[in-house]
Amino acid sequence: MSQKKIHLIGIGGTGMGALAGLLCEAGHEVRGSDGPLYPPMSTMLQQLGVPLMEGYRPQNLDWGPDLVVVGNICRKDHPEAVAAAERGLRRVSFPQLLGELFLRERRPLVVAGTHGKTTTTSLAAHMLRAAGRDPGFLVGGIPANLGRSYALGAAPHFVIEGDEYDCAFFDKRPKFVHYQPHTVILTGVEFDHADIYSSMQEVERAFSMLVERISPVGLLLVCADSPAAVALSGAARCPVELYSVRGHADATWIGQATPAGSGRQRLAVRRGDVPSVELEVGMTGRHNMENVLAVTAAGLHLGLGPGQVAEAMGAFEGVKRRQEVVGVARGVTVIDDFAHHPTAVRETLAGLRGVHGQGRLVAVLEPRSATSKRNVFQDDFAVALAEADEAVVAALHMPEKVPADERLDVDALVATLSAGGTAASCLPSVDRMVEHLSRTCGEGDTVVVMSSGGFEGLPRRLVEALDAG
Repeated sequence: MSQKKIHLIGIGGTGMGALAGLLCEAGHEVRGSDGPLYPPMSTMLQQLGVPLMEGYRPQNLDWGPDLVVVGNICRKDHPEAVAAAERGLRRVSFPQLLGELFLRERRPLVVAGTHGKTTTTSLAAHMLRAAGRDPGFLVGGIPANLGRSYALGAAPHFVIEGDEYDCAFFDKRPKFVHYQPHTVILTGVEFDHADIYSSMQEVERAFSMLVERISPVGLLLVCADSPAAVALSGAARCPVELYSVRGHADATWIGQATPAGSGRQRLAVRRGDVPSVELEVGMTGRHNMENVLAVTAAGLHLGLGPGQVAEAMGAFEGVKRRQEVVGVARGVTVIDDFAHHPTAVRETLAGLRGVHGQGRLVAVLEPRSATSKRNVFQDDFAVALAEADEAVVAALHMPEKVPADERLDVDALVATLSAGGTAASCLPSVDRMVEHLSRTCGEGDTVVVMSSGGFEGLPRRLVEALDAG
């Protein structure tokens, strides 16, 4: 496609902002609109020289764009989406344009699944870059080694986080249907996104759309310990290989993890009975070792040598808001994490036990996502949070977005945890949480703050309060 003038509605979103960066790198003229923008996204867009329009109005299209990218925040009556249609401008979704402009001439490596997409995508992009390749990539987070969430790169590789959320009001299919997959890592399939999927069957149908689109000469790597993902792999036209760190008998790739100290783990990888590579990585938890194993298998499949893979994994510095140590104050380690699904909460807590100190493990959860605010996971959250010594649960974020009879009952959750022997409370504000945690936490304790949103800066505020105390 020749250079175009492209307008992005909702440019401040993580994915849309990354798309803006890719478009600028490719030489397109980009402008966009959104509500009030804040750092870091506002800073990134200003550094790119992208003119920003605050608020949504038809006049924002007066600069004469060739096409309009409609974010999935927009409903069909959105003023700019309506104006674009009235003016005869082509409207596309973010994943549709991404596929058209940046993936057609590549061999995309798509990372999909209910959990671990951002970390696994970041690992894969870092690995290829560290091995001397020049992959394009788009990640739903900021990998520390890469410094930003996107890069145009060069053929053949493009590493992309394959989100199962829908594309736009005019395309309700999952985003990854546009990603033309060559190699796919499927980390597991569970029920999530209750705002757009009403059942596990609908979730499985969405992922089947990805599996069926993989190139026949590509590869599907599937977590052997996810029954739903394994079942879906039967529809693939390409070779399928299973991976497991739990010793699954049917796995092609087996990883054996052992602690390495200082928050690191060793992973011995074999393909069948044949040892492939031994590596060490600065992450903890079984779920992270599964991610490392999947990326290792992908790297070896793409022609990287064992030494290149091991060196890259050893140098990986993590992803912001994925088990990110925000600070240590008064001997208390404060960690910021994106976990918001019960499985992710459980695995995160289990993986962090004893890593940063021998004191208590305190979990702080904000039920913020569309699914975590629903009572479909009432019992699962009780099991997940019981991995901690203490659980502090926030009130539901914007509870009015969920029907009253479908809402997570936080008081009942706290009561269940307390009855099971886990100290638990629901505190009504971030101020109260900071006061309580800074007063009760001591030397050797670890506080894990888990939310899919900003949580009013709780992790940083807690570190500051501990320092001040």
